[in-house]
Amino acid sequence: MTTSSDRSPAVDVRSSKSYEIRTYGCQMNVHDSERLSGLLEEAGYVRAPEGSNGDADVVVFNTCAVRENADNKLYGNLGHLAPMKTKRPGMQIAVGGCLAQKDRDTIVKRAPWVDVVFGTHNIGKLPVLLERARVQEEAQVEIAESLEAFPSTLPTRRESAYAAWVSISVGCNNTCTFCIVPALRGKEKDRRPGDILAEVEALVAEGVSEITLLGQNVNAYGSDIGDREAFSKLLRACGKIDGLERVRFTSPHPRDFTDDVIAAMAETPNVMPQLHMPLQSGSDTVLKAMRRSYRQERYLGIIEKVRAAIPHAAITTDIIVGFPGETEEDFEQTLHVVREARFAQAFTFQYSKRPGTPAATMDHQIPKQVVQARYERLVALQEEISWEENKKQVGRTLELMVAEGEGRKDDTTHRLSGRAADNRLVHFTKPDQEVRPGDVVTVEVTYAAPHHLLAEGSVLDVRRTRAGDAWEKRNAAEAAKPAGVMLGLPKVGVPEPLPLATGGCAVD
Repeated sequence: MTTSSDRSPAVDVRSSKSYEIRTYGCQMNVHDSERLSGLLEEAGYVRAPEGSNGDADVVVFNTCAVRENADNKLYGNLGHLAPMKTKRPGMQIAVGGCLAQKDRDTIVKRAPWVDVVFGTHNIGKLPVLLERARVQEEAQVEIAESLEAFPSTLPTRRESAYAAWVSISVGCNNTCTFCIVPALRGKEKDRRPGDILAEVEALVAEGVSEITLLGQNVNAYGSDIGDREAFSKLLRACGKIDGLERVRFTSPHPRDFTDDVIAAMAETPNVMPQLHMPLQSGSDTVLKAMRRSYRQERYLGIIEKVRAAIPHAAITTDIIVGFPGETEEDFEQTLHVVREARFAQAFTFQYSKRPGTPAATMDHQIPKQVVQARYERLVALQEEISWEENKKQVGRTLELMVAEGEGRKDDTTHRLSGRAADNRLVHFTKPDQEVRPGDVVTVEVTYAAPHHLLAEGSVLDVRRTRAGDAWEKRNAAEAAKPAGVMLGLPKVGVPEPLPLATGGCAVD
């Protein structure tokens, strides 16, 4: 196993070899996959057609380690590729991400047809490891123990022309008992504010109009550079960038959610009135067992302050049901917080053991049937609240940024879809004039469902944007490429304004 910290030069792949990346887990992994795509394309590879399903010269798995059966899914998928690799001379398989960081040599032992295993700290090595595996005809396992270079210095193949992730930190200093992420991604490492703002400005110059600031614990930003108000300063600085229309961030931790951040959100016009803040449990007893450094009163106090400063803010959360030792009284406390907070949406998870975490070996694991029953009660309550909160939007006039791929039924209903400032998903009647992803439309909400809104009348206004121009230019360029060079990563790369409901690292 090597641990060299030198960044390897790009590998010149003379023939047009194709690649496919399969991404699992949280937003951090999605953004890392954009970097892996950038690295491979810089090295001369081309994206395999969408739906290639393993029919590529290089298949990369960017893995997640937080699910109990994550390894079983990986080895099942690797098993499906084994016969394909036998029939396709020169095909290579690489495994990276959190599971690779955790399992290391185990992967090659269980799946000896894997060519490369790399960790979360050295994704920049992928092209050279693939070339080394090809030349030496043996598997290359390289796991760096610490961050070699901040990932944002790597080339990136962004999946959206109008919206982008911007990573402001990596790693996490928390010790939540249900989470293995700090052990795999290391302690928090912050980027310099100037580097972050330079990246945002460069993205805006390319046509991006919405950015999502991304961190494992995004509002702890500044702890590594010794400035407790660094995050609020960063939000305000983003507000001064011409052409940047929308700023979001995910996921903050209640422990670090300070009044200066609330003030910056309220006073910076392009910071959107939306907050995703994981609760995990409403019980002080369970929060203590989780090593969550806040209690119910503190959490609800933050919600109250945010609503006072930003009355129309949509607040969403993550909740874990059935944590070891959770009693019926503990669960009732979670329901109490849900009723009080009135979340626009909640990503709810049944607790499952994460191998390598303290919670996995705790006493009083909750029987599956009890967890399931509590989960169903929580979902029913939240569905009711989500619907009631959405009904309050009926009659409101909203500006939407037109989205790509968010309305699965848009073709059959002759609608388009977009996101409101507070991140609610709105399906609207397709206007006569052309509307492109990244453009902005004004609509009146006519109907509410628990998870979306409808604007069934005529669009009130269409504003063509530089972001829409960028989308159009990019699509024209993609269409002009030779056959086989297509966008093959299935829509996971477009920054999701709400966390992916996968139980990944985003559940901070």
